[in-house]
Amino acid sequence: MDEVKVVVAHSERATLRVGDVFLKVDADQARLDAEVEAMSLAPVPTPEILWHKPPVLAIAALPGTTLGRLGGASAGSAAAWAAAGAAIRTLHDAPLPPRPGRAGRGIVALAAELDEECELLVTNGLLPADLVTHNRQVAEAALRPWTPAFTHGDLQIAHVFVDGNEVTGIIDWSEAGQGDALYDLATFTLGHEEHLDDVVAGYGTDIDLDVIHAWWSLRSLLVVRWLSEHGFDPFAPGCEVDVLRSRM
Repeated sequence: MDEVKVVVAHSERATLRVGDVFLKVDADQARLDAEVEAMSLAPVPTPEILWHKPPVLAIAALPGTTLGRLGGASAGSAAAWAAAGAAIRTLHDAPLPPRPGRAGRGIVALAAELDEECELLVTNGLLPADLVTHNRQVAEAALRPWTPAFTHGDLQIAHVFVDGNEVTGIIDWSEAGQGDALYDLATFTLGHEEHLDDVVAGYGTDIDLDVIHAWWSLRSLLVVRWLSEHGFDPFAPGCEVDVLRSRM
């Protein structure tokens, strides 16, 4: 019998691996429905859906390996990172999905959420005030009008699989929908700034790097407290707190 491996688990959802099958368990039916819908619409390789019986979604494993993970050494050639950039561009150029995604939060609501989170980070003693204040200033550049694109919404490098220099699939689409394309690019390169040029080259169009840097700060500020409260370590080397420090 294949061993059951816990890939990730917290109070909102869990992912298990049994052989070549991944079982995603999510109490939020809308989130699973959004994931299934996004994978059916995305013009890039996605995992095969084996079955879907709420609250579980079963998908097949993808060939290849990821380009790395946040806080770990990055893998893959410059061409592989560029191929990922090209795949992201294909997604962003696709017809819009019907609903907004994680990357589609409005500017006013996002700014209010950011200000509240920054206050809590300092009040609760999680981060020093100067680090939070400076990164809040950097994050301001992301709070600008944008043209909606088909976005993944949680495009961590651990969610993109490659085989050689070819993208074989992108996983975890529960946050997909209409959103800011630069949010995806920033999420993908978070903690791996050394590969940003390769990704942009593959993406194939001019990118406002100040907005990418802003999203690095903004995204990190928003998740540090959540990660700390859900069993993850944003203070680990190369992770979110180091990303914030790198902006100083």
